[in-house]
Amino acid sequence: MTSKELLYVEDALSHEQYFQTQCSQTASQIRDTELKNYVQQIAQQHRQLFQSFYNLL
Repeated sequence: MTSKELLYVEDALSHEQYFQTQCSQTASQIRDTELKNYVQQIAQQHRQLFQSFYNLL
C-alpha cells in the first residue's frame, strides 16, 4: 500500500469513528424506541465500516 493510499484509509477510519460516535451519542438522547433503534443500527453500520477499513491495514 502506498503512503497516499494509507492516508486515505486513515482518513476513512477517522470519519467512520466520528460518525459512529455521533450516532451513538444521538441514540442515547432519543426517547422514541423505533427511532433510537434505527440510529443504533446506523452506528453499528459505521462500526462495521470502520472494521472493514481497519482490516485493510
